[in-house]
Amino acid sequence: MALPKKYQHPYAFDPKYKKTVAYFSMEFAIDQPLKTYSGGLGFLAGSHMRSAYELKQNLVGIGILWQYGYYDQVRRGDQSMDALFQEKLYSFLEETDITFQIEINDHPVHVKAYYLAPETFGTVPMFFLSTHMPENDYLAQTTSHKLYDSDPAGKVAQSILLGVGGAKLLELLNHETEVYHLNEAHALSLAFSLYNQNKDLAALKEKLVFTTHTPEEAGNEKHDIRLLEKLGFFSGLPLDEVRKITGIKDNTFNHSLVALRLSKISNGVSKIHGEVSNKMWNKYEGICPIISITNAQNKKYWADVPLNKALEKDDNKALVKRKKEMKKNLFDLVADQTGQLFDKNALTIVWARRFAEYKRPAMITHDVERFNKIISDVDRPVQIIWAGKPYPMDYNAISTFNSLVHLSKKHRNIAVLVGYELHLSKMLKCGSDVWLNNPRLPREASGTSGMTASMNGSVNFSTYDGWIPEYSKHGVNSFVVPPGDGSLPIHQQDQLDLQNLLNILEEEIIPTYYDHQEKWVSIMKNSMQDVVPYFDSDRMAYQYYEKLYNYKKI
Repeated sequence: MALPKKYQHPYAFDPKYKKTVAYFSMEFAIDQPLKTYSGGLGFLAGSHMRSAYELKQNLVGIGILWQYGYYDQVRRGDQSMDALFQEKLYSFLEETDITFQIEINDHPVHVKAYYLAPETFGTVPMFFLSTHMPENDYLAQTTSHKLYDSDPAGKVAQSILLGVGGAKLLELLNHETEVYHLNEAHALSLAFSLYNQNKDLAALKEKLVFTTHTPEEAGNEKHDIRLLEKLGFFSGLPLDEVRKITGIKDNTFNHSLVALRLSKISNGVSKIHGEVSNKMWNKYEGICPIISITNAQNKKYWADVPLNKALEKDDNKALVKRKKEMKKNLFDLVADQTGQLFDKNALTIVWARRFAEYKRPAMITHDVERFNKIISDVDRPVQIIWAGKPYPMDYNAISTFNSLVHLSKKHRNIAVLVGYELHLSKMLKCGSDVWLNNPRLPREASGTSGMTASMNGSVNFSTYDGWIPEYSKHGVNSFVVPPGDGSLPIHQQDQLDLQNLLNILEEEIIPTYYDHQEKWVSIMKNSMQDVVPYFDSDRMAYQYYEKLYNYKKI
């Protein structure tokens, strides 16, 4: 059966996309007012929901309505960052009359569904689950309070809410779902809820597909199988039966591994990540095929219209003029947050994404002598902006963020911004000349921020990881740090990458920007032209139907 009329898609489905799909994700970055995301996983999911709408696909999104969001990044008195958990009000969401119960830790938990109508932000129909209800005790209410609870039991409870709760919601809606898409393994509990209905493992595998975003085994979530059983993750299935269908023989339950065993097909999120994932998981028995579908972002949402019109008309003068206007818009915000006055004519580099150790946010500063020489050059000035949210319990990443804040106090051309969400992200991509990305290989599964930077005339300057190998032409549409020797100790890899990065910056990027303006504009235009159509999420949403949802074993 179709969705109830008031929740139906506002279009007739394109025949290519008639198969009924439910897309489960712990986070969605749909639009700035809806703070249900932390980083790249959410940005990817948000663009997917927009493109699915634009392509007239038969897909719905299932998420959680985080009452306090991820967190609001604010400043302390000394300009260092703080995490503020502030209740969010979402008047644009429809409070449905759909309520039901699930069990967590042998306790009934009341769940309410909220509806995001397609016309609000241009997405497919979306449902967000909440336990923030007076019928629940405080502990149950907190399940939907903060994205990625730091307490292991709390995090498992969130997974049960998304997976079991999402499956229950679709059942109440009489939604005959043909494919359940897990965007990461957070909603894996739904597999056991579905299996429990008829105990048909083959039928379950036919309905389940899985996208993995984590390129290293240690990063994949694991829990004690007895904790999961106690909390109700397995929907009452006896542990012996859980072990039988998942192949887990010890007490460490690896969520990604089980998702790979219970799905008919899975994908990594770039070609290189697909290769890394196959090497990582093929040593295990019973996993499904792992292909690659490279992440992408929704151009309609992200790309500045006047800038792209100038590109279409091949009007270099208008292109440069609009870029400087966007730089000024960003610099007004920089001045408001930090008191630093930036120059729209100066080369502006931005590093902005989730603060995590492997992404090496402060790496460019680690050769102090060379960095100081670059940052204090008055003839060819360089301005650098950092932004991004660390996980609020990642004190090492927070320390790195704050060290950059304190560094910025010594230099008038360095700024560190707080509040890296969709709005600020777009401003930084529009207002930067260079988008710096230097993760340690091969840790970055995709790294979608550079795609939307390219859509706005910001030239990627990146290590050779994630989506970059599929896009980059060094000196033509981007600048790429050559891959180093992965067998070296990490500190040597970092040192080699740093020296190569600074060499390219000093010998190629800065001279091109200041001495060869026509060439710079050409690189900027190439970066914008080469990023579409392949890295527009319309291509990605098409490939999910073609390669995942319609996949049949030969």
